[in-house]
Amino acid sequence: MSDLAGFFYPRTATGRSSLLPEPPWHYSGDLLTVEYRTDPARVAELMPAPLEPAPDDPGAVALIWADWQSCGETGEELLDPVRAQYRECFAVVRCSFAGRLYSRCVYIWVDADFALVRGLHQGYPKKLGSIHQTRPHPFGRAAPRIAPGGRFAGTLAAGDRRLAQAVVTLREPSAGNGFVNAHPMAHHRWMPSIEKGAPDSLDELIASGSASVEAGPAWRGDATLGLFDSPTEELARLEVREIIAGYYRQVGVTWDGGRLLAERGVPVPPAR
Repeated sequence: MSDLAGFFYPRTATGRSSLLPEPPWHYSGDLLTVEYRTDPARVAELMPAPLEPAPDDPGAVALIWADWQSCGETGEELLDPVRAQYRECFAVVRCSFAGRLYSRCVYIWVDADFALVRGLHQGYPKKLGSIHQTRPHPFGRAAPRIAPGGRFAGTLAAGDRRLAQAVVTLREPSAGNGFVNAHPMAHHRWMPSIEKGAPDSLDELIASGSASVEAGPAWRGDATLGLFDSPTEELARLEVREIIAGYYRQVGVTWDGGRLLAERGVPVPPAR
């Protein structure tokens, strides 16, 4: 019998078939963000114990489109772009745990299998979807510029139905690209037991964030956002009551693991 290699499924004798390389994972991409306010009760209903809504502005939501290129430490995926490029759209709210403020992704759709499974490992509740966003380019008339007047759009669909669409018109430079997605993430990693009626085999509340970040200039502007009902999705429950602002920013981040906050709802003492 041989030892099996590979960070994730499928593990084989060589490990070459593993869907994911071992972290760290590196990401470069363009973020289109619309921040808005919804009914705080709709945010609170997405907070399992021991999380609580943010004490201030608890109804704030960020809906973010991201056009990513990613790779493991060797960077070999960049020479096989089908393994590196993907797009996603995700909804982020803020929450509180043990007196500290966190961001939390409550819905997310992605268009590639490796990105979906990588996100599940990190605690993101990823599902497959169809995501598109306007790309900037410095030449020609077929792309906007990252400058005043630049207009960027994003669309999201899943299960053959449109879920969201947004347009952001850039107006001015900004100190950042919003406040909702500006904290470490507090996510759950769940795995149901194989035995019917048994407790979850995995039930962890974890914190994670970027091991390193580079970011280009942030731009702020006016935004419109529409959310649409679907028989299998609930994003529209986070109805748009007030638009805060739209943002555009290019970023580069590295992810290299997280930290356990609670297990089966019981807080874990911080490591010394």
